[in-house]
Amino acid sequence: MRKITKTQNYSSLITDLAYLIEQGRKATIRYVNTALVATYWLIGRRIVEYEQKGKERAEYGEELLKKLSKDLISKFGRGFSQDNLEAMRNFYLGYKGEISETASWKLEGQNSETMSRISSGSLSIREYSERFLLSWSHYRLLLHIDEPLKREFYEAECIRGNWSVRQLDRQIQSMLYERTALSKRKLAVIAKAHKNQ
Repeated sequence: MRKITKTQNYSSLITDLAYLIEQGRKATIRYVNTALVATYWLIGRRIVEYEQKGKERAEYGEELLKKLSKDLISKFGRGFSQDNLEAMRNFYLGYKGEISETASWKLEGQNSETMSRISSGSLSIREYSERFLLSWSHYRLLLHIDEPLKREFYEAECIRGNWSVRQLDRQIQSMLYERTALSKRKLAVIAKAHKNQ
């Protein structure tokens, strides 16, 4: 039987520690990304609520976003351009129905207090971030898709295949959704798309 030296033990320890550090960093980045996306969704919701002031439809104007952009940039720095605030607003509008459905499904069987927090929108950023599994860049790209089922398809496949933004864009440009819908062998088309990544 071969004797394990201290050098081999130490080498194994370093390998294990390096793996743990890399995994921890990846988890931190993933959490920061999802928290940021949830924050942007909540910002979009608050902008829409402010615009509507209890009315069914908003009297929307660019002046609000221009003023918000100026004030937020002066307080928090980059990332709050008028264009980005418009994207946050559209992000909320595009995903507002899905949040309560997802949260309700996930928390099924919870007490009435928790369920009322879902409907009133008083969940924490952490609780909202559990819904958004992609980066802001992914969602910005998905927002260009007007058809909800098509957008859901690409979002689900992106999560399942762990696609980068570039890969997601490539699949959208190659019309994966349409090719899948027209194909008699839908699973084969999707499997091929994932295999080619």
